This record gives sequence, structure tokens and C-alpha cells, in this order.
Amino acid sequence: MTTRWRSTVIALCLGASAMAQQDPQFTQYMFNMLALNPAYAGSADRLQIKALTRHQWVGFEGAPTTQTLTAHAPVWHESLCIGGTIMRDQHGPVNQYGFNVDVAYRIIMNKSKLSFGIKGGVNLFQGKFSELSPLESHDQVFQADVSTKTDPQFGFGVMYYSDRGYIGLSTPKFLRTEFYETDSLAFVSETGQRPHWFLSAGYVFDLGTYTKLKPTVLLKAVNGAPMSFDVSANFLFYEKFWLGVMYRHEDAVGAMAQYLISDRFSIGYAYDFPLSPLRNHSGGSHEIMIGLELGKKITGIRSPRYF
Repeated sequence: MTTRWRSTVIALCLGASAMAQQDPQFTQYMFNMLALNPAYAGSADRLQIKALTRHQWVGFEGAPTTQTLTAHAPVWHESLCIGGTIMRDQHGPVNQYGFNVDVAYRIIMNKSKLSFGIKGGVNLFQGKFSELSPLESHDQVFQADVSTKTDPQFGFGVMYYSDRGYIGLSTPKFLRTEFYETDSLAFVSETGQRPHWFLSAGYVFDLGTYTKLKPTVLLKAVNGAPMSFDVSANFLFYEKFWLGVMYRHEDAVGAMAQYLISDRFSIGYAYDFPLSPLRNHSGGSHEIMIGLELGKKITGIRSPRYF
């Protein structure tokens, strides 16, 4: 792909993403929900650490890549929980970094919990647009770099969950921010960061002595774009091995697997293939996740965690 065509495609993708989902998306979201909902903090009932890397549309120059590191644990009488999220998202000439602290308060209800969470931190935006070669020379959009723009961020969420199921509503980035601050680029800053809303739910069913089924759904909404959704079905065999399939509305289909190496350590992999015209230029998306749990489990908590 020539530089000119590459920059044209990247520009089109950036424009399209501005009118659609702007936050990073994950195929294994059901095992890494702190990035979406701060009320998830403390749900493992001990220190849980998750590292994830996603490489989207492999083979496509300038394609998105995302890395996240999350950690959370209960800290006071099982009710107060804290966590943290570090995220890096790159697509084309744009780099974004997020640093957030998550705090959740849980109301214990017999065998279930109702959790309220808040997320606060900063988002760093960098754009090297002058390195692109636009079709029209002297295009002011592609001459204006953003070295490092720092924006505060705030989010909140609520989640009700038990050992077997959960339902949650959240917006991890509630504050609207603009990519540009100059009046001459106001039409571009209209595509700045907008609040995203996520409604998530899942439940684990017994299919037999050694097999379980966990269907999940994730609804995604942002102003200016149609509502989207992900659905998945994961099977758990012998409390050790997850195997599942997923569908992302008008976007991708995929498969995932996770192996619980021990009571403390797990590793997962997901692959999704685009349904859009990008399938003619991409080999799909790859996602790897590593999980680690430390500390003693609270009495009566079973292993593994199902979400």
C-alpha cells in the first residue's frame, strides 16, 4: 500500500471511528471487566491482576493495538475495594494513554453483592498527523500535531453479581473532551472523546458434572452512532478450560480459549475475524490475556471465578 493510499485509509478509519465506538474493544471483556466497569473492583475477593494485549486487523498498516493492565482487591471488611487501570491505545498516528484509579463499595446480600464504583484519572492524547501524506496538500488537519494533550476523566458504574451471574451498567469515560482546542479546527474537535455506555450481563449454567455454559452480552452506546452489541457463549470443562465463540454486531466473529493453569494463574487467547470490507485487507485480530490472583480466598469462595 502506498503512503498516499495508506494515509487515505487511515483518515477514513479515523473518521469512521469518530462516529462509532471510540473506546478500545475487547473480545475477552467478560474476563477483564474492570476496564469497562469500576464496580467490578474487588469481585475476585482477593488481589487480581490482569494484563491484556490486543492487535486488531493484523496486516493492516496503522491498525489499532491496545494494552491494558488492571489490578483490584477488597481492602476493608470486604465492602470497600480499590483498583487501578493503565491503558495504551494506538491507531495510525494517534496514541492514547489512560491512568485511572477505581474505587467500589459493595453491599453484601447473602450470596450476592451490589457494587457501586467510580473511576477517576487522566487521559493523554498524542497525534502525529503531519507525518501522513494527505491527498490534498496543505490540509490543515494533517499539519496540526497534538504533542501531548492531557484531559481529566471520570466514570462510574453499578454491578449486581453472585458466584454465577452478573449484570452491570457503566460509563468509564463520562467527561466529553476535544482532541483540538483551536477554533480553526473546531470541526475536527467535534469528534473528540464522547461518553460511552456499557450494559453487560452473563450467567453460568450447569450442563453436566464437568461442563458449564456461560452466555454473556455487552451492549454499547455512544451519542452519534448506532447501538452495538457483543454476544458470546463460553463452555467450561472440568473447572480448568474455557472454550467459546463470539459475535460482534456487523463487525466480527471469533473464538476464544482460556486455561486455568493453577488456582492463581490463567492465560487466555482470542481471535476474531472482521465481517466488514476490512476482511479483504486484514488477517483478523489477536488478543492475549494473562491473569494472576494473590492472597487467600475468603472462606466459602469457590474457584475458579466464572467472570
